[in-house]
Amino acid sequence: MRIISGLAKGRRLLAPRDRGTRPMTDRAREGVFSSLGAAVAGARVLDLYAGSGSLGLECLSRGAASVVFVERSRAALAALRANVAAVGLGGEVAAEDVSHYLGRADGPFDLAFVDPPYALPLASVEQVLGALVRLLAGGGTVVLHRRAGEGLQPPPGLKVADRRRYGDSEITRLVKEGAP
Repeated sequence: MRIISGLAKGRRLLAPRDRGTRPMTDRAREGVFSSLGAAVAGARVLDLYAGSGSLGLECLSRGAASVVFVERSRAALAALRANVAAVGLGGEVAAEDVSHYLGRADGPFDLAFVDPPYALPLASVEQVLGALVRLLAGGGTVVLHRRAGEGLQPPPGLKVADRRRYGDSEITRLVKEGAP
């Protein structure tokens, strides 16, 4: 796994030694960042269930203003902290449960990645998305990585802008409603 583009292009990243962690494939990450385009530059980014930090670090490499990585797994935190230090582009690591972080966080964020373990029930994912709405800036985007075909119902305030399948994974891009 490595950073695809930007200042840290080609930098290899450590993968967590945690069986619950399932990094997004390079092909899927390329598709995500292609669809986001120039929206990453200058963005305030939230990387939930960060794992290795590959999504947030890709954003920093492409010029994001800031990234907050939220992760609670000890194995994933070890890899995440090592990757943030090695890449050297900054980023804040919050070592806590995603729901707890969302309950105390201040926004706004322009872009949020939600990449939970497949084992997390869909109802819990939908609750996280609902809590995330208040933290998104106008025009804010959420990128969700889940098992394909789960039938996600976006919470009030978010609408599905795009859905793409990569093998058994599905990437859903949601946009805050009522935004310019």
